[in-house]
Amino acid sequence: MKGQTLKEALKSTFVLAVILLCSLGGYLIYSLIMGNPVNFEGMNPKGHPLPGNYLGIIYKGGFIVPILIAINLVLFTFIVERMIMLSVAAGKGNLNVFVRALQTFLNDNKIEEASQLCDKQRGSIANVMKAGLHRYRVLQNDKTLMNDQKVLALQKDLEEATALELPVLSQNLIILSTIASISVLVGLIGTVLGMIRAFGALATAGAPDSLALANGISEALVNTAFGITGSTFAIIAYNYFSAQIDATTYKMDEASFSVTQTFASTLK
Repeated sequence: MKGQTLKEALKSTFVLAVILLCSLGGYLIYSLIMGNPVNFEGMNPKGHPLPGNYLGIIYKGGFIVPILIAINLVLFTFIVERMIMLSVAAGKGNLNVFVRALQTFLNDNKIEEASQLCDKQRGSIANVMKAGLHRYRVLQNDKTLMNDQKVLALQKDLEEATALELPVLSQNLIILSTIASISVLVGLIGTVLGMIRAFGALATAGAPDSLALANGISEALVNTAFGITGSTFAIIAYNYFSAQIDATTYKMDEASFSVTQTFASTLK
């Protein structure tokens, strides 16, 4: 219980640290890189950006821009984190080859060899199979349970082992789905604020303030672009990782069914 609590605390700390560091990174990128005076006419960040200077144009998006930069940095960080973790969860080698080799060992009643194969594969499916194989041998030698009870006991152990692995696979996906929703909304907030500034410039008496009008329109368009971009990548990443997790879960169920069927056949 203490180990599980510590593990959860470390996960929460990691997520919080990533968010804080990305927020700091977003602010520094906005103020030091995009707000660099060399990006503007007359070396004045309050003036017009140089023609074709996109850093200066984005800087004119206003205070919502560093928030959107931070959101996109968080998105990129957790995309990389999920890619690494799912690669580790997949283990070494081809999963289909691993499952077939495992089935061959089980058919020959080579439990120790099958367990060693799981140690070499070292993926989530191997972890589930190793837990099942340990119970497999114990149940084979158990004289107190009926055959049907042994099969049900093995199925239960495999299901429990699978349930322990699934949270590892789906960890932090909620962050990607959240970014997919809030990125575009934050962008829309910036868009609305920019349009308010633009219309405020048009509403001034006499000649409209061209600088305020340009800044307002830039703020609106830049925030829209950033928000939509972040949301698009988050949706793509979430769906891609979800498909990978579904495929891994299917292989887990397939391997568990194969082990159970093989075990049942040895009891006849």
